[in-house]
Amino acid sequence: MSTVANASQGLNKDLGYKAHSIGGFRFERDEYFAHIFYPGGRHLIPVDAFLRALMRDVAWGFFYGTVNFDNVFGTVNHYGTVEMFVGLFNEAYRGSNRHHVETFESKDLKKVFDEMLDDWTNEGFDPFAAPDETGLVFGPKKGNNTAAIRRQRLVADRMVGLPGDLTFRTDPQNRQLADVPTDKPGVFAEPGFENDVHAFNFFDYLSRSDVTWNPSVVSCVKDSQFCATTEEHILPITHGNDRVEWFIQATDEIIWDIDDRGTGKPRSKVVMRAGDVAAMPADIRHRGYSPKRSILIVWENNDSTLPQLYASGKVAPYPVEF
Repeated sequence: MSTVANASQGLNKDLGYKAHSIGGFRFERDEYFAHIFYPGGRHLIPVDAFLRALMRDVAWGFFYGTVNFDNVFGTVNHYGTVEMFVGLFNEAYRGSNRHHVETFESKDLKKVFDEMLDDWTNEGFDPFAAPDETGLVFGPKKGNNTAAIRRQRLVADRMVGLPGDLTFRTDPQNRQLADVPTDKPGVFAEPGFENDVHAFNFFDYLSRSDVTWNPSVVSCVKDSQFCATTEEHILPITHGNDRVEWFIQATDEIIWDIDDRGTGKPRSKVVMRAGDVAAMPADIRHRGYSPKRSILIVWENNDSTLPQLYASGKVAPYPVEF
């Protein structure tokens, strides 16, 4: 179970932040860094990078596979339980037996992460926003930004813009997506079917998003999930896949660093421009860089049997044999 204490118990200066603990882990922060204490050592991550990664881990429900905050610390989702680790996928830590892993119930770890995210996020800082769109998180405790970190996804019953369903976003287009066309599609329904035939400009809709690197499901057919997201600057986590993901670059450009999932050794660099499609294998980790805000479609297979099939070698980690 989690405990909360005054952060000054481990650091020299009380800045108004709390320490947050679960199992053998204790998290504290100072003006600039998140300190992760664990049996055998301490690991530091710049607090802005830590909170951006923490925001995604919380919002995504620990996501598919591994969420690496950096090359040392992260979580692995086992869909009901979560492993939290230091050095598990780092050759130097594993080679010297300095890695540490603990398993928690998902709900228990999420509670600690939720509390820490709320406590450590100062007013004016939005860990979901691009760096140029938010304030700084450094320094002593100053208010909070609960509204930003507890955003609720917009959910349509049928389709955006249908009578009685979600209205089309009225937020202004993002400053870096002002070149996205806003044309409204023409809909010519047979008489009597006016409420059953509908369309809207999805690119225009996405261009008004106020978050980055947050794939939201836009269609779901059985286990097939299409997820759209706007990307700017750097993906705050390095995602370790436990299934094949498909990426469709809809606008602009993203450069991906592709590393080995288990060791972190570089494997390739992928440059995706508008119209490109790539499969991210089940045995890699990836981190993206988007110089200009771009739109990315992520196609996920939600089949719960996939992680074990890939881990056991019954299914190849890549989708096509060339």
